[in-house]
Amino acid sequence: MKRVEDYMTSIPDFPKEGIIFRDVTSVLESPEGYHLAIDELNKLLEGLDYDYIAGTESRGFIFGAPLAYMNNKGFIPVRKKGKLPRETVEMSYDLEYGSATIEIHKDSIKPGDKVVLVDDLIATGGTIEASAKLIEQLGGKVVKMIFLIELVDLKGRELLKNYDVASVIQYEGE
Repeated sequence: MKRVEDYMTSIPDFPKEGIIFRDVTSVLESPEGYHLAIDELNKLLEGLDYDYIAGTESRGFIFGAPLAYMNNKGFIPVRKKGKLPRETVEMSYDLEYGSATIEIHKDSIKPGDKVVLVDDLIATGGTIEASAKLIEQLGGKVVKMIFLIELVDLKGRELLKNYDVASVIQYEGE
């Protein structure tokens, strides 16, 4: 039986020498690979009580929306600044080379809402931590964070130690 890893393409020395880039688009391009990825992510939600799935732009949408649909939950997009039409709350955070700002609609989360955060990859954890802080700022509770890929050596779990974090595939190295 094939695993999600079997559909992943690894590209050496991209974007710079010494890095192995894990290309999730090869999973998406394969109907079997994409189906398997969604099924494996869905297994991480078994027995969990939650109200919404929130996904980070843009690949969190690709994985989070089908999960929300499968589980009859609402989907909340976490977007780059300036992309959402209603009143928003925003959070800025540091990247490896600079900073970014994300936002969600202010009325998406109500106090007490239980939210699962989804993204394709956890590296340093900065984006997903900022997403969690936005949800908590609105009174929501992040009950789990799930990822298709985890780059273990970048220690994103350490930043997210106060959350329930799970991933389908773990890779050593950058």
